[in-house]
Amino acid sequence: MTRIVVLISGNGSNLQAIIDACQQGKVAGHVCAVFSNKADAYGLQRAEIAGIPGYVVDPRPFADRDAYDSQLMTQIDACQPDLIVLAGYMRILSPAFVQHYQGRMLNIHPSLLPKYPGLHTHRKALENGDSEHGTSVHFVTEELDGGPLVLQAKVPVFPEDDEALVAARVQHQEHAIYPLVIGWFASGRLQMCDGTPQLDGQPLPPEGYAADL
Repeated sequence: MTRIVVLISGNGSNLQAIIDACQQGKVAGHVCAVFSNKADAYGLQRAEIAGIPGYVVDPRPFADRDAYDSQLMTQIDACQPDLIVLAGYMRILSPAFVQHYQGRMLNIHPSLLPKYPGLHTHRKALENGDSEHGTSVHFVTEELDGGPLVLQAKVPVFPEDDEALVAARVQHQEHAIYPLVIGWFASGRLQMCDGTPQLDGQPLPPEGYAADL
């Protein structure tokens, strides 16, 4: 069974989707620990309810990002994870951290990457008059929101939409595609080979696969 460590900073709705998928047998693994940089992250309560150990690593006592990430790596490695999952983790990772988990760390981002890396993606989609928006699952590299794409899901954007409506529509897709990709990894179907993600032994296209949900 694949051992999964999830990193969060907030509500943890994607964490909940992953926990549920594991409990339902849709993922051949289990979440063995949840880490947060914020003590008040509601996702820690979700972990506690599910009987999963939750840990807070407060960045304030550390001199810099490298020192913080070094401590975080030490604590994560003690859990012996096979896969690191970023689920609303709002810190930029140091190169050393990314390299340490190269090929076994996934992130989900609320846009159709490479469009709109970073923050406020729903606002940008609305401001630019986009007719579609979405979410992307990708392997993590040192480039912010720039790692190889695995799977994307699109949603429509309507003229009367506001950020909350678009966010809810995107999040609904996130809760479907993130456990799906994690399940692929856990079953050995998805892996990184020489910097290129492969599914069932076939290289993924640069734009990743489009979810048919």
